[in-house]
Amino acid sequence: MKSDTNPTRRSFLRAGLAGGAAIAGGAGGAFAAGDPLITEIQDWNRYLGEGVDARPYGSPSQFEAHVVRKNVPWLTSDAVSSVNFTPLHELDGIVTPSGLCFERHHGGIAEIDPAQHRLMINGMVEKALVFTMADLKRFPRENKLYFLECAANSGMEWRGAQLNGCQYTHGMIHCVMYTGVPLRTILEEAGVKPEGKWLLAEGADASAMTRSIPLEKAMEDCMVAFGMNGEALRPEQGYPIRLVVPGWEGNMWVKWLRRLEIGDEPWHQREETSKYTDLLPNGKARRFTYVMDVKSVITNPSPQAPITHGKGPLVISGLAWSGNGRIKRVDVTTDGGRNWHTARIDGPALPKALHRFYYEFDWDGSELFLQSRAIDEDGFVQPTKDELRSVRGSNSIYHNNGIQTWYVNKDGGIENVEIF
Repeated sequence: MKSDTNPTRRSFLRAGLAGGAAIAGGAGGAFAAGDPLITEIQDWNRYLGEGVDARPYGSPSQFEAHVVRKNVPWLTSDAVSSVNFTPLHELDGIVTPSGLCFERHHGGIAEIDPAQHRLMINGMVEKALVFTMADLKRFPRENKLYFLECAANSGMEWRGAQLNGCQYTHGMIHCVMYTGVPLRTILEEAGVKPEGKWLLAEGADASAMTRSIPLEKAMEDCMVAFGMNGEALRPEQGYPIRLVVPGWEGNMWVKWLRRLEIGDEPWHQREETSKYTDLLPNGKARRFTYVMDVKSVITNPSPQAPITHGKGPLVISGLAWSGNGRIKRVDVTTDGGRNWHTARIDGPALPKALHRFYYEFDWDGSELFLQSRAIDEDGFVQPTKDELRSVRGSNSIYHNNGIQTWYVNKDGGIENVEIF
C-alpha cells in the first residue's frame, strides 16, 4: 500500500468502523453499556427553547464564543491605528463571516450616518459631481466575491518565525461577497478627460486615508461597494461605502469613501511613500507594488488548532489566493518539502478570491513539517522564504508571500518554525 496517496472514502469508512469496534470492546467500555449522552434525556431535549423573536439579529452559538478576531497589543501603540486578525484556523470554505473579517484602522472606526454621507468626483473630469447614497443605489449594481489582504500580512515573519498561530501570521485577510456599483460607471458619468491617468481615493475617517490608483485599474474591475455578504457593510469595514480594488493590497481599498479625484500623475501620499513601500537590501524601496502575490497557508492543523485525536485519518485544510486571478494548483508536503502531494481544491475557484484546499492521509504519529505551495493560473509559484529573501532582503514589512512551515510533534502540538 502506498502511504503517500490520498485514501478513498471507502478506506475512511473502514477505518472508522474498525475504530468504533475497538472503542466498544476496549478502552471505551462505557460505550458498550450505553453512552449516557445518547441514552439519557438532556436539557435541550427536555425544555422548550426560545421563540423566533428572541434573537432578532442572529449570533453564533454560545459554544463558539471563542471564534473571534484578536489583536496583538504590542504591535502598535494605540488601538485606533492598529489591526486585529481573522481566526482562519476556526473557519472553513472560502467566505469569511462579516463579524470575523479582520480590521485595520488608521484613525479608528468612522460612524457615519448614510443620509449625511456624500461621494464627490472632481479633478480632470468634464463635470464635477456629488452623489448621495440614494443616488449611488440607482446605478446598475453587481455582486463579486474577492479576497482582501493587507500588504503587511505575514510581515512579522520576514526575519524569521515570530507569531505562533495562522490567525496572527496570515489573519490579515478575508473574502466576502461585495455588492456595489462598478467604479467605471460612476467615472463615466462624470466624464474623465483624456489627460486623466490616475485616481486619488480619499476616505472620510479621521486619518483622511488617501491612495493613488492607476486609472486603468479603476476602469477595469474596481467597485464602490455598499454591501458585503448580502447586507450593508459593517462600520469597521467602511460603512456606508468603500472602494474595492480586486487583487491589490488592502490599503488601497479606501473605507468610508468620500472623494475621487482624477489627475495626470500619482499624488505620492504618505501611504505610498514612507509607508506601503518595500525596502530592498541596497536601501532603495519598491513603490507601487500593488498586486498581492500568489500565497497559501495551512489553517488546520496549525498552532492554534493542534491535532487532538491521535493517530489515524487526518484532514489538512488551508487557503490559497492570488491577486493575478485563480489558483491552478496547491501542493502539500508533510516532510518539509522533500515530497509534495497535489491537494484537492474544493468549492468555487473564482478569480481574486480565496480557494479552499484539502489533503487527507493517515497520520502515524510521527513528527511532521507541514507546508503548502500555491501556483496561480499565470504560472507564478509561491516561493520559499529563503527564495524571497534572496531577492528582497529582510528589511521589508509588506508583500511576504513565502511558504509557511508548521512543525507537528508526536503529541500533536504545533509550532511556527522555519526550515533552512
